[in-house]
Amino acid sequence: MRVAVVDIGTNSTRLLVADVGADGAVTEIERRTTVTRLGQGVDRTGELAPEAMARVFDALAGYRALIDAHGAQRSIGVLTSAVRDAANGEQFNARVREDYGVDARAIPGDEEARLSFLGATCERSRDDDTPTVLIDIGGGSTEFVVGTGDQARFHVSTQAGVVRQSERHLADDPPRPRQLAALAGDVREIFGSSVPADVRASVTAAIAVAGTATSLGAIDQDLDPYDPEKVHGHRLSVAACRRILERLAAIPEAQRRNVRGLHPDRAPTIVAGAVMLIEALEAFDLDETEVSDHDILRGAALDAVMQPRQGDAPTPAS
Repeated sequence: MRVAVVDIGTNSTRLLVADVGADGAVTEIERRTTVTRLGQGVDRTGELAPEAMARVFDALAGYRALIDAHGAQRSIGVLTSAVRDAANGEQFNARVREDYGVDARAIPGDEEARLSFLGATCERSRDDDTPTVLIDIGGGSTEFVVGTGDQARFHVSTQAGVVRQSERHLADDPPRPRQLAALAGDVREIFGSSVPADVRASVTAAIAVAGTATSLGAIDQDLDPYDPEKVHGHRLSVAACRRILERLAAIPEAQRRNVRGLHPDRAPTIVAGAVMLIEALEAFDLDETEVSDHDILRGAALDAVMQPRQGDAPTPAS
């Protein structure tokens, strides 16, 4: 089945069009990412800003054309932290469904974690007994999923994300050391209180997904342009993250936009992302992570075939 998945996150809006076989094989046809910053100001106002929603709708218009051109049989959407937290999230969701023909719904944090784990581990053996934590740092939340093989046994969604924490702590450009320390202390407390000590102690490996991890993986390899095949499976150490953080935090956003391996639109939030990935790995006493380019997009595509939703969204009016 050819499936289109749109992931509308706090920081970016992404598209995957893929053929999903009955055996779970996934063949990517099209993949796009647009940094739309839907979560702009949500932590402060509690609502999605009109200009932020407009950026997402612009991206969706282009994605809808691609979905139609590729003949996708199903179009689904997963809306995450910013929409869950916003007072006008339901109205936004309704527009996505009605205007762009995407079977979209805001998913709870535990489902976000499940789908991310499914996507990141779908190519692993069910017999792999390595206790692994999936780290998914998003714009408004960070998910941790602990499991073995493709089976999760613990998951939690935390209220810490690169947009949320940047707005809370990084007032200067470049940020001051005390602001970085405050951000690190904030997420350290959130992560430590959200994942029980015995769960953290049981983990021996990590997989990190989403834009922060893949960006740091690309920067670590000095990739220009970004190459998903080189990023996927890259081993990223805490020491490398610290080196990259020191470099990125010392220059203003305008200069960060020119760093090799970093998409310019991720420049405003990558400093917070680097701090958060370091704190996440240290919370589990790990000195490195595997970077995965497979995440909630792939998980949602698989889930759409394995557990199809009831009914499709209406076709957008012409």
